[in-house]
Amino acid sequence: MSELFIVGTPIGNLGDITLRALETFKKVDFVAAEDTRHTLELLTHFDIHKPLISCRAQNERFASEKIIDLLNKGQTVAYASDAGEPGISDPGAILAGLARGAGHTVIPIPGPSAFATLVSVAGVGGKTLIFEGFLSPKPGKRRSRLRELLATGYAFVLYESPFRIVKLLSDLAELDSERRVVVGRELTKLHEEITEGSAQEVFADYSSRNKVLGEFAVFISGNKNIKLTDKSSDNEKEAGYYDDR
Repeated sequence: MSELFIVGTPIGNLGDITLRALETFKKVDFVAAEDTRHTLELLTHFDIHKPLISCRAQNERFASEKIIDLLNKGQTVAYASDAGEPGISDPGAILAGLARGAGHTVIPIPGPSAFATLVSVAGVGGKTLIFEGFLSPKPGKRRSRLRELLATGYAFVLYESPFRIVKLLSDLAELDSERRVVVGRELTKLHEEITEGSAQEVFADYSSRNKVLGEFAVFISGNKNIKLTDKSSDNEKEAGYYDDR
C-alpha cells in the first residue's frame, strides 16, 4: 500500500507554508491539486518540480479514481487545494475517503486555515463554535440558514465572496442587528483587514464602500460568548483561571 498526503497550504502569505509541507512536496512522486496553475506557482516559488494532477470539485470523484490507481502502483501523492486545508470548504474529502477505503495510508500535513486564523483574533471566549463555510447563494436559503444558526445561540464562522458579502451582512443586520461580528478580509495578505462591531455597524461600513474586493471569513458571536477583555468574575479566580502568586 502507498501513502496519500493531504497538505495544508498558505491562505495568502507564502511565508506561512510549513517546513513539513515543503518536505512532503519534495519527496512525493505526484502532486494533485484543486487548480494546477495555482499550485504550480506555489511549487515554482520554492523550486519544487513535480508532475501535477487536476483534482477539483467538478471532477473530484473521477480524478480521485486516477489517483487511487497511482497509489495502487506504489506511487506517493500529495494533495493541495488552492489555499488552506483541503476538505474544509475545498475539495479533498472524497479523495481522502476513497484512498483510505482502498487500504492506503492517508497522512495529514496541517497548515494555515482561514477559519482558525479568524477565530484566533476574534477576541471572544466560548466552548462551542460552528463552522458553516459558504452559505447558499440563493437569498431565501441563505436567510433561512442564518436564522437557524443564530437561533442556536452559538458562535459560527462563514466564508463569503466579494460579490455577496454585503448581502450577507445585510441579512445579519436585519435578523439580529446587535449580534457581534468580526469580518476578516484578505487574511494574511498585503491588504489584510479585520473589522469588528455589531451586525448593523459592520453592514453600514461595508455598504458604504464604493468597491468590495477580496476573500472573506466572518465570525458571528453566540449569545453566550464573552469578550476576553471583560472583567473576570471571582468564580473564575476560585476555579483556578488565575495564578495569584
